[in-house]
Amino acid sequence: MGVFTALRSGGLVLAVACFLLTSAVTHAKTRSTSQPNIVFVLADDYGYNDVGYHGDQIRTPVLDSLAKSGVILENYYVQPVCTPTRSQLLSGRYQIHTGLQHGVISNSQPNGLPLDCPTIADKLKESGYSTHMAGKWHVGFYKEDYLPHRRGFDTFYGYLGGKDDYYDHTQDYWFWPYLDWRDEKGPIFDEKGNYSAQLLTNRAINIIKSHSRSSNSKPFFLYLAYQSVHGPLQVPDRYTKQYDSIRNRIRRIYAGMVSAMDEGVGNLTQVLKDTGLWDNTVFIFSTDNGGANMAGGNNYPLRGQKTELWEGGVRGVGFVTGGALDKHRAPKASGTVNKELIHVSDWFPTLVRLSGGSLNGTKGLDGFDQWDTISHNKTVLSCEEVKEDPLKNLWLFNITADPTEHTDLSEEKPDVVVSMLKMIKSFNDTAVPPRFPSDDPMANPSLHGDVWSPWQ
Repeated sequence: MGVFTALRSGGLVLAVACFLLTSAVTHAKTRSTSQPNIVFVLADDYGYNDVGYHGDQIRTPVLDSLAKSGVILENYYVQPVCTPTRSQLLSGRYQIHTGLQHGVISNSQPNGLPLDCPTIADKLKESGYSTHMAGKWHVGFYKEDYLPHRRGFDTFYGYLGGKDDYYDHTQDYWFWPYLDWRDEKGPIFDEKGNYSAQLLTNRAINIIKSHSRSSNSKPFFLYLAYQSVHGPLQVPDRYTKQYDSIRNRIRRIYAGMVSAMDEGVGNLTQVLKDTGLWDNTVFIFSTDNGGANMAGGNNYPLRGQKTELWEGGVRGVGFVTGGALDKHRAPKASGTVNKELIHVSDWFPTLVRLSGGSLNGTKGLDGFDQWDTISHNKTVLSCEEVKEDPLKNLWLFNITADPTEHTDLSEEKPDVVVSMLKMIKSFNDTAVPPRFPSDDPMANPSLHGDVWSPWQ
């Protein structure tokens, strides 16, 4: 794509300004003549260096094979923490336009992805898809209307908050653990002791098998949002034995958690192939943000980590594969690596197009249809590229030439700085006030059957 501009000023990553410019060349062309199944797997706190094709310490044979059979997204961006990324994936809108720009939603906070934002599940359902979710929600649940099965998903299985125990499926309230595991019918009490990555994989597999046995010809959308590899660091011992050479205990457990997730993805994709559904499936893998260094993650060679605006916090691991991609992909047009600029908010319009759906009824989207970019490697509009003084709050980096962000060009290219600052001002002019209400004591699970549940 030429050069990419990454300017950081205050609390906003100015790299998003380039996402806006892609609109000139990435509008939807024509609808697909058939509707592919869509499987979207989202890893949690997964480090850039922790997939095998980026690093050699942790083994991910399944992810490596899937990525290399499809299109690896090597200029792919997410947000630096959970809720903003998940809200943008589900809505196609930047968090500055939904009021979710100030961090993650706590379990006790009366907050959520605004109800006037249809989700990707809503739109795919309009297109005739059956829609299913397994895993981590984390975009609000203080009222019933904010629950996944009220936001477009036919079925849900998983947890509503941001950080559960992998075996007990609890999250603390004032240091006391309360259950946070349910489906669309209500809380589930009998999964204690079962590891979440395996539970979520099995649920996804059952959805696939049920679909393959059904006479219903509907395509399906499956959103599998793994708890892995977010803390707490927990994994069955058998997954860490292969990493005895890693002396750091935290890193060793984290590596085992990655391997457990890799195995789960392998089991899921094998069922898709065994049932014959793979040939008409688009399979997408993404992380929600960079790895957390203190929790075992590694983003080398990128600078920074989860919660930070450096590349290590916002450059994502991502790829697209599947039999349906092969049908659409131009022969040898893209190889296995795509270096065009793609953002997590782009999945919404991209998948709506793939479904043959319409964007009618959505509020102004910030994402853009990237299917031609992914399937045919079409170039998006080039934009000119967006040490340290303690008082310095502005940098300019050529991310293509300097992905580790060590050479500041702000003094050398003041015209680019000014141009990008004008862009950031335009974003601020359209931003809505952040919504970050105080925790509500009425959320206390002891008032609701000892289960994390809607309380208003």
